[in-house]
Amino acid sequence: MMSDRNRPGTSGIGLAPILFVVFLVLKLTHTIDWSWWWVTAPLWGAPAVYLLAVIGVLFGVAFVPALRSVILRTYERVAGKRSA
Repeated sequence: MMSDRNRPGTSGIGLAPILFVVFLVLKLTHTIDWSWWWVTAPLWGAPAVYLLAVIGVLFGVAFVPALRSVILRTYERVAGKRSA
């Protein structure tokens, strides 16, 4: 069995931690005058986007059937008035 270290296509560190370290060094050396929120954004940015996507899907699952029934009832009411 191949160990994780020898597996092709894997690396030890991702882009987000590297960006965070670069931004941290730039912030501490006063090269950039960014808010700490932006300096730490590589650490929390991807999880925040993922969380927003999950919340969006959950809202979609919860509200699309209700919205569909409202649209269908409205359509039936309008179609009924046109045929009468």
